[in-house]
Formats: sequence, structure tokens, C-alpha cells
Amino acid sequence: MASFDTLVDDFEDGVLNTTLWSGSYGDPDEVGGRARVPCTTGYAGLKSASTYTLTGSSLVMHLQAPIPNGATTAVASVLVLTSTGGTDGGFIIDPAQSAIGLYLREGYADAGAVFLTYSPTDHAWLRFREAAGSVYWDTSPDGSTWTNRRTATAPAWAADTTLSFLIEGHRDAGTPDFIEVHSINAAAGQTVEGSASFTATGTLTAAGIRRQPGAAALDATGTLAAAGTLRARATAALDASGDLAAAGTRRASGAVAADATGTLTATGTRTVRGAAVLTASGSVAIAEAAIDYSITIGSPTLAWEAGAPWL
Repeated sequence: MASFDTLVDDFEDGVLNTTLWSGSYGDPDEVGGRARVPCTTGYAGLKSASTYTLTGSSLVMHLQAPIPNGATTAVASVLVLTSTGGTDGGFIIDPAQSAIGLYLREGYADAGAVFLTYSPTDHAWLRFREAAGSVYWDTSPDGSTWTNRRTATAPAWAADTTLSFLIEGHRDAGTPDFIEVHSINAAAGQTVEGSASFTATGTLTAAGIRRQPGAAALDATGTLAAAGTLRARATAALDASGDLAAAGTRRASGAVAADATGTLTATGTRTVRGAAVLTASGSVAIAEAAIDYSITIGSPTLAWEAGAPWL
């Protein structure tokens, strides 16, 4: 069971909702934020499905009645319909007669109908509702401040679950026009369709900001890559150790080893002065600061002997 409160349309998307208004006829459409119901010498209607109940609910309409344009009668019927033809309730507006009628009909008649002089300003908003066993007809110039125009005991059919809602246009003559419907059950200034999506879009934007710290973490990973550079420096230090190793032991024929304490700068050339000593073991100790002339170490032509120091 659907309450009439759930029948909501602000006509802002430019396409008539044929699911919501499945009973429509006579080519109503939706243009410029309004539903338009033709008012011609034929009949056209914006009509919901027959699946609603009036009990505890209301219908709030913001609409403009048709312009007479030479007609004697140019009617906008705004009614809750039952499954019995002619048994209904609501408003019938006729600008050609400057009248608005508040009806609760059976057999298309209502001996207790109330009639007001129609004002496009004072009666721009209409409300038909049921509460606590009574039905009410209210009008408003702005959708906020309401004036009750009629109250009656709720008919038994108010509890039916097969009611529908109709806005119908018809004229007896003159130039065709439209009934223009701004909204059904949408408060003044309220956007009905899409407002939840936009709020949700705002939430999604905030979620995007929360992802930014993740990007910072990726930057940190980049910094860790710099540690690889530090390891490269360590490799360079090891290479330096390799250079020192190049200054190691040199061996000549006759098992004599030359052990240099300084840096070796050539593969077989050493320059000594004075305190060079040939030991029994064949080692040559070279003073670091005694550089004056060169001794070339190569393969000997005669066997070396350990003896007194060279002159």
C-alpha cells in the first residue's frame, strides 16, 4: 500500500516519468522544470497509477491554470479518483469563470461544494489531505503559509488502496493552452531528484582527499631508494681497498720478496736511498721518504747471495 505522500515529482529533469505517471493520456510533457497538460477541446491528463491511499497522507500541488483565450470554460481538474467513476475529491479550477470549486463528489455531484473566486496568486499552491478521519482543502500563495478552505468527514473510500491522482485539462473553445505543474509533493525551493546524489558526490570528494596520504607513502618509498645510492658508495670504498691490495707483495726470481710500506706506483720500479737492507729471508724494506734514484727489479742473471749491505 502506497501513501500519496510518496507521489513526488519536481519535473526538473526534462523527461516525464512515465512510470510515476503511467495513467497519463492526451500527450502531457515536461519542459523547463514544469509538467504541461494540454488544455484543448479534447481531454488530456497527467495521471498516476491506481495504487495509492489517502488515509494519513496529502497531495501538495504548485500549478498554473490555463489561460481562457476565448473559451467560456477552460478547466483544470485536480482530483483524487476512486475506482468508481464520478466518485472523487479535490479542486476544479476554471479561470474563464474566475472560479475554483472544492469538491467531494459522488455521481459527479457534491451538494456541499465550496466555491471561491479564483486568484492565480492566492491559489498558486493547493493541498488536499486526510488526517484523523477528516479531509481538508488548503491553499497557499507560497507553499509555506496555508489557509484551510474546507473541512469534511473523510469518505470511506479514503482508505482504499486503489486510488489515483489526476490533473486534467479541457476547454470548450478558444486557443489551446496548457496547465503548467511546477511540482507535486515537493516543498517550495526543494530539489527532489538528484539531491541525494550530489550529497553523495560531496562525500566522494572527501574520500579522494583521504587517499592523498597514500601518495605521500609512495614518496617515502622513493626516499628509501636513495639507500641504494648509499650502498653504491660502500661499493666504491671496497674498490679503494682493491687499490691498496695492488700495492701488495712483489716476488722476484730466487724467492726474494720486496715488501713496500708506501704506495707502489709502478710494477717493478722502486727508488731507494741509503738504508735499504737485504735480509736473509730475501725481503727488502724500503723507507717511505728515501726516494732519490731507481732500482729495477727483474729476473736476475746471477744467483743472489745474502751478505753485507750494498754500497
